[in-house]
Amino acid sequence: MSQVTRRFNRTPGRPDVIRVLLVDDVENVRQTLREILATYPNFEVVGEACNGEEALEAVQVLKPSVVVMDINMPRLDGIKATMLIKRVYPHVVVVGLSVYANDDTRQAMTAAGATTVISKEAAVEQLRDEIIESINRRSAAIH
Repeated sequence: MSQVTRRFNRTPGRPDVIRVLLVDDVENVRQTLREILATYPNFEVVGEACNGEEALEAVQVLKPSVVVMDINMPRLDGIKATMLIKRVYPHVVVVGLSVYANDDTRQAMTAAGATTVISKEAAVEQLRDEIIESINRRSAAIH
């Protein structure tokens, strides 16, 4: 795993925990999202990546249940990274995150396999609920 991708402790034996990988090229954004999710007992941030290439590697190694994916990143953008992740790991939920969460962005990200796209400014209020709703939609689709 690259040096930029950070791993965190895993909580073995807790199937109720939602394992989240945060992917954003801005460290402060990842830190804020990590702090938000840390306030909820059933969420565990298992790692971070700063671009789509690192995200692909991190999903393989860390096996998250959810990836919170920024769309605009260097090296490999979130749309292409989401498409590649969903091709290999269709059970992983991807929640798109963007400063520009407009109709075109939402359409491209959901076409790539994301369950939803939220704006970065709304993430503080919406991220937890959007993750839970996305997991519930995935579970309903499987059953």
